[in-house]
Order: sequence, then structure tokens, then C-alpha cells
Amino acid sequence: MTSIRDLLGESLGVGETYRLRLEEHDGTLVADHPNDSSPMDIAVVEGLDGLEERPPAEPVTVEVVARVVDGRIAGRVVDADSDHR
Repeated sequence: MTSIRDLLGESLGVGETYRLRLEEHDGTLVADHPNDSSPMDIAVVEGLDGLEERPPAEPVTVEVVARVVDGRIAGRVVDADSDHR
């Protein structure tokens, strides 16, 4: 049986990685969630040490983690290399 938690995790993409363009909103780096069915955007709050700029000029690879921060699903930068495709 599929639980509501499983469906929510699927629409939020928990554990998935995405190449995202980040913007700063009230001191938090935020990205639009690439999954149109996601009820939340992504607050990138982990792995920020590898960023040379805040926000970075180019998209970075972000992993969605199972945590909510300021009404957004949390994300972690896993690859800040702008040449990564």
C-alpha cells in the first residue's frame, strides 16, 4: 500500500538530485522545485561551504533532503562545479 508520506516524498523528490539556479530570499538560498507537482520550493541550507558566490552565478547540483525549512523542502549542494553537466 502506498502511504501519503510515500506520495509526498515522491512529489518532493526526496533523495533526488537536480541542477538548479539559486536565488537569495531573506538570507536563504532558494530554488524553484523542478517537479511541477511539488507543493514546496527548495531551501538550500547544507553544503554551502563549496560555493564561491552566494547566490552562485551558475546552476549547482542539489540533493533534496527529508526536512522542511521555513516552509520549503531542504536541499544540500552536492556539486558546485559550474562546468558539471
